[in-house]
Amino acid sequence: MGLERKMFRGMFAPSEVVQLKQPCFTPSGLFEPGKYKVADLPDIAFEMGLVDRLPPVKGNNLESGNSETLPEKESD
Repeated sequence: MGLERKMFRGMFAPSEVVQLKQPCFTPSGLFEPGKYKVADLPDIAFEMGLVDRLPPVKGNNLESGNSETLPEKESD
């Protein structure tokens, strides 16, 4: 028997952007896979485990490959 991961809307901030992994069918319509604000998704998407947190975004300095180096100490 596998472990079941229980999720609910309260695990996320209302303005947080999450990834919907699969289509989610509700009486009010269809939600296609993609990125959504937590407040825009129905509760059932969370209860069914269709939602994942997005990985953290790397800063600009890591993407550009520019790394700052400390000045070398002068030896006497």
